[in-house]
Amino acid sequence: MEIRSREIPSWQQAALATGAFTALLWAIEIVDTASDDSLQRHGVQPRSDEGLLGIVFAPFLHGGWDHISANTGPVLVLGFLTLATGLIRGLAATAVIWVVGGLGVWLVAGSNSNHIGASGLIFGWIVYLAIRGIVNKQLWEIALGIVVLVLYGGALWGVLPGQPGVSWQGHLFGAIGGALAAMLLTNERLAEVGTRLNR
Repeated sequence: MEIRSREIPSWQQAALATGAFTALLWAIEIVDTASDDSLQRHGVQPRSDEGLLGIVFAPFLHGGWDHISANTGPVLVLGFLTLATGLIRGLAATAVIWVVGGLGVWLVAGSNSNHIGASGLIFGWIVYLAIRGIVNKQLWEIALGIVVLVLYGGALWGVLPGQPGVSWQGHLFGAIGGALAAMLLTNERLAEVGTRLNR
């Protein structure tokens, strides 16, 4: 009798990956709280050598329970939607947002500041999902983008300076990273890459 392994549907992969990432954020916050917030100093510190490591670590770190609680819902929803239509593409988009957002903050944010939190990813996912359908000329993706903008579009005002203690630079460059990811990871480009790999 032949037993075939059943491939996990993409939406289940997305749910597992998003849930695992969110659980990791909470586990790190528990450790940070238990250590008197000692992990928070590993955020993006503009134009410092040590601050470069913050590009990697900052999205994992939060400034307390209110901060991580505010980010949890959007991470679960937007992270899932980003990964649900293709885990590899979603992870690639997230990587672009992660790097562009962190590097932008490192380059232009104020000196002697420290930037932490997953909100840069959230802003990047909003923009990525909002314009992906337009770039791909896919009606259902455009519809999804409209829904995302209805639910989360108001948050995009956070790319503007003015709210003390909020990294508008992280929001702005996360959003730029989302736009860049949508333009780089089009259906057409990915199809070309797949064709070249299969030659």
